[in-house]
Amino acid sequence: MKQFAARVTALLMVWTLVGVAVPATPVSAQDGVRLNRTIELLESGQPAFGVLSADYSLANARTLARSDLDFIIIDMEHFPFDVESLQLFLLGMTDKRLIQQKGNLQPNVMPFVRVPATGEEEMLFQAKQVLDVGVFGVMYPSISTRAEAERAVGATRYPQERGARDFEPVGLRGRNPTNAMWLWGVNDYMQRADVWPLDPRGDLLAIIQIETVEGVENIEEIVSVPGVGVIFIGPSDLSASMGYPPAAEVEEAIQRVLSACLAQGVPCAITTGAGSVEQRINEGFRFVTVGFDGGISAGVTNALQRGHAAAGR
Repeated sequence: MKQFAARVTALLMVWTLVGVAVPATPVSAQDGVRLNRTIELLESGQPAFGVLSADYSLANARTLARSDLDFIIIDMEHFPFDVESLQLFLLGMTDKRLIQQKGNLQPNVMPFVRVPATGEEEMLFQAKQVLDVGVFGVMYPSISTRAEAERAVGATRYPQERGARDFEPVGLRGRNPTNAMWLWGVNDYMQRADVWPLDPRGDLLAIIQIETVEGVENIEEIVSVPGVGVIFIGPSDLSASMGYPPAAEVEEAIQRVLSACLAQGVPCAITTGAGSVEQRINEGFRFVTVGFDGGISAGVTNALQRGHAAAGR
């Protein structure tokens, strides 16, 4: 840690010599700054808007980082689980100009990853891999029981100190924060890297997907698991699990999940587009995707503008 601090000091000296404006307080020392802007929005009661993306290119990373989105979910469930490309993508999202302008290390657009493993499969090693390169949360597909939700939360967090009030769900993540610490730019990563809202200071989101009949039936138990940050409904897979019934039956299941989330105070998420985003925001959804895109298309822009209008932003 002393070596890290020395490097930060040396870097600030270089910036000063070459005429780069330096914040009055080193960004790594700004303990009051929450790095995860999406959590900041959710804490204040505002909805967050994002996209699913499978384009790992540096050009797309730069485009998304400077967009009006609040988050992106990098989809490694249906596309290659490629951690090396993910790491380059995350570095490509690092906007030095924004850091200089804001005077802190909080990105405007937060990167999350959807891992391939469903609740019935071994998810720990995949979560550990993507967290260790610096993502700010993990989306776990097809969680159907309380036990699966607890394991997902545990995979997102480190083991806690003995006697800690938030000891459970027991943290399962192995301790090697070097790369994530470098990407986040902080020397207190171990303190920040816990799940919100279980740890009010946490900067990680455990995003639990409900995509099965069993998940809907168990939603009251799932949503009560400490550390669940967002419940994300997957309408397409949910419809398949229900046997492709009429749309009204799928909507009834969606509303049951939403009601459980609202009752528990847990942000509820769903996929939307220009034709549905206003409805979903008005219903109480607080975390919505407005498209699946390798960039910011006209459709995504339209849906985002409509969502912002519905949210009063």
